[in-house]
Amino acid sequence: MDNHSNSASQQSQALPPDDLRRQFSVARPDADQTLRHVAVVGDVYTILLSGRDTAGRYALIDMFVPPDGGPPPHRHDFEEMYHVLEGEVEVMFRGVKSIAHSGETVNFPANAPHAFKNVSQRPARLLCMVSPPGAEDFFLELGDPVASRTGPLPDLDKAALAERASKGKALAAKYKNEIIAP
Repeated sequence: MDNHSNSASQQSQALPPDDLRRQFSVARPDADQTLRHVAVVGDVYTILLSGRDTAGRYALIDMFVPPDGGPPPHRHDFEEMYHVLEGEVEVMFRGVKSIAHSGETVNFPANAPHAFKNVSQRPARLLCMVSPPGAEDFFLELGDPVASRTGPLPDLDKAALAERASKGKALAAKYKNEIIAP
């Protein structure tokens, strides 16, 4: 089939009907008491929209990243996009580092090694979209619930930090993640 025939065939397919079971959503991370906030790797991740909210299409996560915050190098089988709302973060993609500033968007392709870190002296805030969803469930299973999108962060001793790292590695395969040792 040539490209013209394929294109015409795709255009003739009707859109499915509106799914009336799905509802309009508004996420208010500073006011909505039903949103879940979880401390992970020294950051606070607020689940704005889960895969259950989007019929399995994507998840949207508000990330509060204090100075020196950010995950270790890792990779996973889903696309991950960050839009920097406030501050700046150092991003690492396949070993190459660069800076993403407020107003900029970064996309990490599935399976590619990457990380980010707040190397500034003030908190950063990122809007993270993952597709397909699932990362939000990983964060909720791994992290510690906190009161708001800015914490407070739990005060973890060395043993608790080691336990979280061990738990993260143990959960990685379940969520199709790989933590890359530094």
